[in-house]
Amino acid sequence: MAVTTIDLIRHGEPVGGRKYRGQTDDPLSEKGLKQMWSSVGGFHDWQQIISSPLLRCSAFSQLLHEKWGIPVKHDARLKEVVFGEWEGKTPQELKEGNPDILLDFKLDPIGNRPAGAETLDAFHARVSQAWQAIQEEYYGQHVLVVCHAGVIRMILAHVLGIPLANVYKIQVASAAITRMAVEGQGARALTSLLFHDGKLDSNRKVAD
Repeated sequence: MAVTTIDLIRHGEPVGGRKYRGQTDDPLSEKGLKQMWSSVGGFHDWQQIISSPLLRCSAFSQLLHEKWGIPVKHDARLKEVVFGEWEGKTPQELKEGNPDILLDFKLDPIGNRPAGAETLDAFHARVSQAWQAIQEEYYGQHVLVVCHAGVIRMILAHVLGIPLANVYKIQVASAAITRMAVEGQGARALTSLLFHDGKLDSNRKVAD
C-alpha cells in the first residue's frame, strides 16, 4: 500500500507585517522569504508543489521550481479565508474599538465573524475539496502545499475531526511546516499527522 506524504508550509511574513489579510495580495517581505528558506533548509525531495495563487505563496513556489526543477500547480481553493471588513487591518487597529474583539473571535469564530467574511463552512468545504484532489492526483508521491494559516487549520480540522469552532486555537507560525502521511486511498485512507509547526533539514523534521 503506497503512502502519500504531504507537507504544508505557511507563507512567511508579508510586506506590512502582521495583518488580517485574507485574500489581500501582499507579497512576501525580505524577512518572510528568509523565513521560508530557513524552514525548508536543503530539503527538495518533493515531486510536486501545489500553491495558493496569492503572491505570498506563489513567489516562493516559483523560486523552488527555479532552483530544483519541481513542477508547480496553483489551486485557488487554497487561498486564505475572506476576512470581510477586517481585510488589511492590523490587530491593533481592530482592537481600537473593542479590546476583546480578537479574543471573542478566537473563542467563537462562527458567531463572531467579521461582516462580509466567508463562512467557516464554505471555507472548510473548498479547502477539503482541494485536499482530497491532491491525495487522488498525487497518490504515492511526496507533495509540498504552499498556503496560509487558515488553510492549514482547515486541513487539520478535516483530517483530525476538529470542530470548526475550535480551529483558531491551533497556532500556525510564519513559514512553519506540517507533515501528513496518507496510507491508502479513498474511503479507507488513513491520514496521520507526523508533525506540526516545524522545520526541515535534508531528511526529516528538526526541533525549532
